[in-house]
Amino acid sequence: MTPEPHSPVPPPGCPAHGSGLPVPLYTTEYAADPQAYYAYLRHFGATAPVEIAPGVDATLVTDHATALHLLQDSTNFRKDARRWRDVAEGKVGPDSPVVPMLGYRPNAMFTDGAEHARLRQAITDSLARVDSRQLTEMTKRASDYLIAQVAARGSVDLMNDYVKQLPLLVFNELFGCPADVGDRVVFGISGVFEGVNAEKANMVLGQAVGELVALKRARPAEDVTSHLMRHEARLSDEELVHQLILLLGAGAEPLRNLIGNTLHRLLTHDRYADGGLIEEAIDDTLWENPPMANYAPHYPASDLEFAGTKMRAGDLVLVSITAANTDPALAAARQTGGRRAHLAWSAGPHACPSKDLARLVTMTAIENLLNRLHDIELAVPEDSLTWRPGPFHRALAVLPCRFTPQVVQRPTPPRAQDSARTDHQAAGRRTERPGVWSSFLSWLKG
Repeated sequence: MTPEPHSPVPPPGCPAHGSGLPVPLYTTEYAADPQAYYAYLRHFGATAPVEIAPGVDATLVTDHATALHLLQDSTNFRKDARRWRDVAEGKVGPDSPVVPMLGYRPNAMFTDGAEHARLRQAITDSLARVDSRQLTEMTKRASDYLIAQVAARGSVDLMNDYVKQLPLLVFNELFGCPADVGDRVVFGISGVFEGVNAEKANMVLGQAVGELVALKRARPAEDVTSHLMRHEARLSDEELVHQLILLLGAGAEPLRNLIGNTLHRLLTHDRYADGGLIEEAIDDTLWENPPMANYAPHYPASDLEFAGTKMRAGDLVLVSITAANTDPALAAARQTGGRRAHLAWSAGPHACPSKDLARLVTMTAIENLLNRLHDIELAVPEDSLTWRPGPFHRALAVLPCRFTPQVVQRPTPPRAQDSARTDHQAAGRRTERPGVWSSFLSWLKG
């Protein structure tokens, strides 16, 4: 797969310039201007060679039609990460920062066929039991708490003081996490997505979710964890742990990035200035700046040629959701087609089962913030903002804003959540120091 003689020049700072090596997607240069990289990668055709971490190569699909084909082809492409040839051959070790995001887990994301159908049904049925009004209330409680922490200051880093914390506060409540378990879930998921001490973070996450499963086996309640336990699929404890990690993970990085990227769009585009276009801003963000830029790992079931590229069985193939959504060939179709025909939620048998819940949380979190801090605005020039490097996510590092200082009052505590906390503490569990989740619960108690 070599560029044509008159190929475009690689973006500034690209180490692959003139080397013939895969293009790295984990650098600060890529994070600063991903579209320049996608424009270069499209020159290779529908797929391109990339490096997602030092020494970890993949094939990236950048064409929308080809991406859709891949996502819907469960015969030639499989999701089971145990097929990943570079891991099996020892070329990628367990300490690689991308392994926690790509390594096999017995959950709906990394299984195929009948096993995938069984696990996915348990997830979709359990999520279908979530009451949208209750989820809205959970989101507003978390939003109110985070706003209360900064309201008197008149300034806030929306990414670290609001966006980064809100989704996991919501999901911890949705899944019935007691305080100390929730704190470790927050730590574990953040570490896995950041790729910092990812191996340790992955271990902490697994242990914490295992404790949650044991707690709910003893004391089931009306939460998603208990719904999964009661499902007719009869999930084992190990399966429960990994479905929960999948769902809690989806409630972390992707959801927080969707909220953050949409807030960025609202604060930097005058066309949304009247405040009544939040849903449109969400859709535009999902098209042009989706929260997961490159993901959807697949593996050829056998040696094959796909979109003009020869692939070996077990090669890692990723979809660039951003490149596919912004494919120049799709521009006209986007104007005449559906507003939500993007690939931000993936497609095919592994499409996101929680997209409606994610939209609801995003809409509520943004609407509540803008209603409470109605004159909030960016506190720095837009071109000074930086984006976090990484091969998978698309996320700002910070989003500094200012607003008129306010005084807020604490809400009445929700009894069900207080009860979960008390029960777990009575069982002898305690956290060494307050984390974001236990601090939230303490604030709710007043």
